[in-house]
Amino acid sequence: MKIVVADKISERGIALLRETGWEVVTPAAPALSSELANADGLVVRSATKATAALLEQAPRLRVIGRAGVGVDNVDVDAATRRGILVMNTPGGNAVSVAEHTIALMLGLARAVPQANASTQAGKWEKSAFSGTEMRGKTLGLIGLGRVGTEVARRARALEMKVLAYDPYVTPAVAREVEVHLVPLDELLEQSDVVSLHTALTANTEKMLNAEALGKMKKGARLINCARGELIDEAALAEALRSGKLAGAALDTFAQEPPKNSPLLSLPNIIATPHIAGSTAEAQEEVGTAIAVQVKDYLSEGVIRNAVNMPALTPDQYRRLKPYLELGGRLGSFIAQASPSHSFSRVQIRYAGEPAEIGSHVIRSAVVAGLLNAALGEDVNLVNATAEASERGITVTDTTRRRERGFPNTIEVSVSDGSREFRLEGTVGQDGSPRIVALDGMGLEAPLEGTLLLSRNIDVPGVIGNIGTALGKLGVNIATFALGRRSPGGGGEALALVGLDGNISPSIVQEIRAVPSVTDARLVRLPAAVQAAAAPR
Repeated sequence: MKIVVADKISERGIALLRETGWEVVTPAAPALSSELANADGLVVRSATKATAALLEQAPRLRVIGRAGVGVDNVDVDAATRRGILVMNTPGGNAVSVAEHTIALMLGLARAVPQANASTQAGKWEKSAFSGTEMRGKTLGLIGLGRVGTEVARRARALEMKVLAYDPYVTPAVAREVEVHLVPLDELLEQSDVVSLHTALTANTEKMLNAEALGKMKKGARLINCARGELIDEAALAEALRSGKLAGAALDTFAQEPPKNSPLLSLPNIIATPHIAGSTAEAQEEVGTAIAVQVKDYLSEGVIRNAVNMPALTPDQYRRLKPYLELGGRLGSFIAQASPSHSFSRVQIRYAGEPAEIGSHVIRSAVVAGLLNAALGEDVNLVNATAEASERGITVTDTTRRRERGFPNTIEVSVSDGSREFRLEGTVGQDGSPRIVALDGMGLEAPLEGTLLLSRNIDVPGVIGNIGTALGKLGVNIATFALGRRSPGGGGEALALVGLDGNISPSIVQEIRAVPSVTDARLVRLPAAVQAAAAPR
C-alpha cells in the first residue's frame, strides 16, 4: 500500500500509517501527481484540491481522507464515479469550534477587540465600552449537531437559555443537553444571540437573508463559525449599519479571504480568518482520526465517516462482511448464468440479518458483482449504484419475513422485461456463501470456484449422462447439486456441478449435446473464502 499525505497532519497520524509497513510519502505540490500514479490512499486537509483532473492521475486510488469536516476541496462526484471512498472527520474539532464560538459571543458582548484597540492606542475609554452580560440571555442555535451540542453545553454553564432549530434532531436528543427545539422563525424572534452550526446545502444557502435578519430582535447579535455562504453578507451589512443588529462575529465568509466585503469596514464586526477549528488539540485529533480511518478501510474494509456511502462501525462491518461476500457472488453468478445477458431491472430481497444490519451496502455489493461480471467494469461498493444508473439499470430492494427454511437470505433477480431469473443464497455455519434456490427451484451448493449450470427435461438418465460426458473430458466433479421444478418428473430440472481444475469453455458444447439437456453455462467465481464463524 502507498499513502500520499498531501497536506500537513499530526506526526502521530503519519506514524500510525507507517506502523502498518505501508509506504507513506509527503510530497511537495509539484510532485503530487506523479506520487499519486501508484497510490492507494490520499490524505488532505483544505489546501490540496482533489479535483477530477487530479484524480485522473491516480488510477489505483481507493480512498481520500479529509482531516477536517468540509470536503469542498474534494470533487466527491468525480471520486464516486471512480469508486474512490471519501471520508472526513466530523466532530474532531467540535470542542475547538465551540470554544471559539463562545469566545466570539463574549467578545461581542464586551467589545473586547474594540476596547483592546482603543487601549493600545493610548486611550482610556471606560464609558465607551459598557458591556452586556450573557447570564439570562437566550442563545439560538441553528444546527444541533456535534458543534452545536458543545456550544449548548457551554452556554448552559453561562446560565443562558438555549433554543435550537434542527429538523434532523429529535426532542429527546435536545432534552439531553437542556435545549428547546423551536421553529426557525421563533428562534430568530426570541434569541439575543443567534449562532450558526449547520451544513451548507441548497436549502441553507443564504438562509439568513434580509427577510430572516428582519425577524431577529433589535440589538441581537449574530455569530457564524460554520459556513460563510449561510448568510447574505450584503443584507447583514445593512442590518449592522441600521442598528437592527448590535454586532456580528464571523469566522467564515462566502469568499475566503474576503475581498471588497461590505462587512470588514464596520465597527461592530469581529472577524477571524477561519480559525475556529485551528487548535493544536483539534489538529492532533483530526490528523490521528483520519489516519486510523484510512488504515482501517484499506486493511479491513471498515467504513467510518464516509461522505459518499453509508458508514459502518467495526462491529457492523464484522457482522456484514459475510453478506457482502455473499451479495457480490450472487451478483456475479446471476450475470453469468442468466439466460439473457441484457437486463434492465435488478431486484434484491433480504430476510433476517441482512435486512437488519445494512441492506443498503449489500445492495452495492450485489450490483458491483453483477456489473463486474457482465461488463468487465472496475466497479466497487462506492460507485456501483451510480454505474448501474448510468446504464439505465433500475435497482430496487426490499425486506421480507422468512417464515421457513433458511433464516438469513439474500435473493437477487434480473429481468430483461420479458423474463426473470432468480437466485437466492445464505451464509453457511462456517461463514461460507451458499446457494439455496435457483430460478425458483430449491438447491443447495457452495458459491465458489468453477460451476457448471445445466438445465434439462426431468427424465431418467440425464444426471448419469452429464457425469459420463465430464469423465470423458477428464473433468473431475467436486460437488453436484440438483433442483427440480416439481416432483414426479417430466418438468424442468437443473444441475449445479462444481468442477476441479482449469476448465475450458468448450465443455459447455459437450454438455449441451447430452440428450434432454436444454442449456448449459459455466460460471466462474472466486475460490472458497476462508472459513469463519457465521454471523450472529
